[in-house]
Amino acid sequence: MKKFEKTLDLVMRFLMAAAMGALILFGSWQVISSAIFNKPSTFTDEFLRYTLIVASLIGSAYCFYKDEHLSLELVTDRAKGPFKIILSVFIEAAILFFVIYVFIIGGFKLAGTAINISPVMHIPMKALYMVEPISGILIVLGRVLKYVELFADRKAQKGENA
Repeated sequence: MKKFEKTLDLVMRFLMAAAMGALILFGSWQVISSAIFNKPSTFTDEFLRYTLIVASLIGSAYCFYKDEHLSLELVTDRAKGPFKIILSVFIEAAILFFVIYVFIIGGFKLAGTAINISPVMHIPMKALYMVEPISGILIVLGRVLKYVELFADRKAQKGENA
């Protein structure tokens, strides 16, 4: 399990680093071609737009995986006892429902029906749209790994107390 977790972490970090490197490299070229040569590149404009989408979706999946996502803890921090547990379970279930329904199911439907081609790069938009369900799958995998680790820790704590 730990090996799978490390591999997943490595893959997501590599994808984010590659996307950020491409954003820096092609963004710099876009500025140079526009400011110095007075002829902005249309390829880099479209490429940067798509790369930013990929970086955002993979980055959000990585934040969920590391449990560093944006969350409103105003209510959960004030809750106590069994209500806090019930509230936490409800919030996790709502997150999973949203991710499964919107990112995974919606993403596959979007990618499955896409027939358009990008105007400059001439790549099928289906390829870009597939990043959404991939991100959703990575989010769900990250949450499931968190739950497995949580239950394993609780089981180990019960074993120590017995």
